[in-house]
Amino acid sequence: MKNLSKGQIELLSSFTEAYPNQDTITRQEMFTFAEETGLNRNSVRGLIRALPTVDRGVYSMVASVTALPTAAPEPVVQAEVNQAPLAQAIQKEVGKVRSTSSDEVFIPKADPTFVKWGYFADVLKIIKSNMFYPMYVAGLSGNGKTMMIEQACAAAKREYVRVQITPETDEDDLIGGFRLLDGETVFAKGPVIKAMEQGAILLIDEIDRGSNKLMALQGVLEGKPVLIKKTGEVIEPAPGFNVIGTANTKGQGDDAGRFISASIIDEAFLERFTITLEQPYPTASVEKKIINNHFDKFGAYDKESDFTDKLVNWAQAIRKTFLDGGVDEIVSTRRLCHIAQTFSIFGDRMKAIELCVNRFDVDTRAGFMDLYSKIDAEVVQEDDVDPMNNDFASSVENQLQSPPF
Repeated sequence: MKNLSKGQIELLSSFTEAYPNQDTITRQEMFTFAEETGLNRNSVRGLIRALPTVDRGVYSMVASVTALPTAAPEPVVQAEVNQAPLAQAIQKEVGKVRSTSSDEVFIPKADPTFVKWGYFADVLKIIKSNMFYPMYVAGLSGNGKTMMIEQACAAAKREYVRVQITPETDEDDLIGGFRLLDGETVFAKGPVIKAMEQGAILLIDEIDRGSNKLMALQGVLEGKPVLIKKTGEVIEPAPGFNVIGTANTKGQGDDAGRFISASIIDEAFLERFTITLEQPYPTASVEKKIINNHFDKFGAYDKESDFTDKLVNWAQAIRKTFLDGGVDEIVSTRRLCHIAQTFSIFGDRMKAIELCVNRFDVDTRAGFMDLYSKIDAEVVQEDDVDPMNNDFASSVENQLQSPPF
C-alpha cells in the first residue's frame, strides 16, 4: 500500500465516520459519498489507487487505518482523526484471518471392515512418531491406499485433513482465500493451513491429478513456516504435522492410458517426499477377510455357496491375466466390496456381478462374467451375455489351472 497524504488520510477518516460498521468500502460508495458531501472526485480516485484491493471494486479501510500513524505521524493530524471508528475497525481486523469451518479436521472413526495388511504397520509407526516425514503412496485404483492412511490415523487417534486434488485445484483451494461471510469479506484459511496449525495429518488424495499449481505446497513439504501472501501472516507447523500423498502413478504419468488425467509431477516436488510406498492389491487370504467383513456389514454372508472364495479366486485370476497382458481391465478390491453390497440387495450372485462389471466394455464384461460362470458352476448366465473371446479364455484357463495363491 502506498503512503497516504494528509488529504487522503482526512478523506479516509471521513469514510470511516460515514461507514462505522464496515471495514471495506466500494468504489461506488466512495463516489456517492463524495457527491453528497461536495468532495472532489479526483481526490477519491487518488485514494482508491492507494488503498489495498480486497476484491474487484472493493477496498480495505482497515489495512489502511493500521498504516495511518506511519503515513501521518504529525500530532495535529492524529487529533483530527476520529478514533472511535478507527478503534472499532482495528478491533474487527483481529478476527479477519479465520476459518469459515473447521469440520474437515477430525479424528476418523475406526472402520470394522478394515483389515490390517501391507504397509499399514509402517504407516501407523510413522504417524505415531509425530515426526514430519512426508510419504508418497502409489498403487492401482481400489486397493485401499486412502483407507489405510485414514484407519492408521483412527488407530493413532490423530486428526487428519483429506484434500481431494483435481486439475482445477489451486493455491486458493489449498492455502485459503477471501470469502464473503456474514456480509463481510474475510480471509478463510484453507485445509493445508488448518492442518499445519492443528498438527494434523494432511492427506493429499490423487496428488497426480493436479496441475503445476500444486507447486504452492513446496514450502509445506519442507516442514517450514508458510507465508500467507494475501494477509502477510506466517504459519508455523505445529508438532505432529505431516503430509501424505496418494496417487495411482508415481508422478511420471501413465503411458498405458488407464489413468488419462494423471499428470507428470515436477521432479523438485516429488523429491520433497521422504519415502514412496508402492501398494499392491492384497493377497487372496487378506482379500477374503475384507470381503467377508463386507458381507457381514450388509448382513449377506453366503457361507454355503463359498461366494467369497469364488469372488476372490475370480478377481485374482483376472489380475494375473492383466499383469501378463491378456486383458486390459482389472477387478479391484473395491469392486468386490461393491459386489458384496449389491448381493445384499438382490440376493443373486450373477446379477450382483453383472451390475458391478457393467461399466466395462461389452467384450470385457462378457469375458469376466463367463469366467465367473466357470468358477461357480451353480450360477446361470443370461442368454444375452456373449461368450468371451478365445485369447482371453485361454489366458484365464491357464491362470485357473495354476492359481496365484
